[in-house]
Amino acid sequence: MYLRWMVRNDNKGVDFGIWKRIKPHQLICPLDVHVARVAERLGLLDNIKSNWTNALQLTAQLKLMNPKDPAVYDLALFGLGAEERF
Repeated sequence: MYLRWMVRNDNKGVDFGIWKRIKPHQLICPLDVHVARVAERLGLLDNIKSNWTNALQLTAQLKLMNPKDPAVYDLALFGLGAEERF
């Protein structure tokens, strides 16, 4: 998550974008229980385990939608899971 904040720049104050050597397409989507649950329900993951294998699998799926910045979906997935609206 820290890498996401430092690498991405959203101009909204969530992501600072002050580290320029790492590019957004190199990030792995942060995976916690909320993100994993929503991703599994959406068919992006086979199970809800919050592990490195699933983080890589989720990132690969998200890169199909946005190859330049797959981690952009992290906050939306987290929000849906945390609010248990999905």
